[in-house]
Amino acid sequence: MAGSIGGFNAHAANILTAIFLATGQDPAQNVESSMCMTLMEPTGLNGEDLLVSVTMPCIEVGTVGGGTVLAPQQGVLEMLGVRGAHPQQPGQNAQTLARIIASAVLAGELSLLSALAAGHLIKAHMAHNRSQVNTPAVSAPVTPGA
Repeated sequence: MAGSIGGFNAHAANILTAIFLATGQDPAQNVESSMCMTLMEPTGLNGEDLLVSVTMPCIEVGTVGGGTVLAPQQGVLEMLGVRGAHPQQPGQNAQTLARIIASAVLAGELSLLSALAAGHLIKAHMAHNRSQVNTPAVSAPVTPGA
């Protein structure tokens, strides 16, 4: 799992933490919350289809209190339809937010794994100055007045 020994995902913690910051969650909870197992299984009549799933057993989120009271984070929660407490079912908005996060992680996992399989990730890194040829030499910091 991400954040622990035996992780079985591509980058769940990156996506989860971005959403945590945008929605006023406690980013210190990303270790437990980003535990994720991404599975890909052949399915269909001849096994030619692919079933992709993520299992995230402990996403720790809330829609009331903490950073959710900040205006930008409230705006994101409002856009997602989960701002504040649910009027009839306590905890429902937090459960919905957790499902939204898992959905975003699933999309990110599928995207990254597709890019890896097609070789696009390496090509993109090489094209956008992440090669040794284009990397500037290491420089020593300069101390003013020295």
